[in-house]
Amino acid sequence: MAKSRDEIFKDVQEVLVDALGVDDDEVTTEATLIGDLGAESIDFLDIVFRLEKAFGLKIPREELFPAESLMNDPEFVKDGKFTEQGLAELRAKVPHTDLSGFEDDPDINKLGDLFTVEAIVNYVEGKLNAA
Repeated sequence: MAKSRDEIFKDVQEVLVDALGVDDDEVTTEATLIGDLGAESIDFLDIVFRLEKAFGLKIPREELFPAESLMNDPEFVKDGKFTEQGLAELRAKVPHTDLSGFEDDPDINKLGDLFTVEAIVNYVEGKLNAA
């Protein structure tokens, strides 16, 4: 039986509360994992593991949080900002993420702001619907 978007959000919320030790009310759709919820890079592995368990999915880490491999490629990042090619690659890798504000100033230091609760919900919803 398919889960509704609200049910997916509730499950994602529970995963993030458990993984990051934050309160339910802090996990809103707009919340960023790093800035708002205090996630560190090590937490991303735990989040992916918990999401896989919660939803019965296989989630390649680079698929949900692909930034690391992109940031180390000189064709994609120049002078601390994503190049046009880098942005195209990012768009292709994270269709579940809203890049509209980031594209105006694609500073790699703002990349963490893209990892929102909503992006995770979008990703999981897409995976579940494809299954």
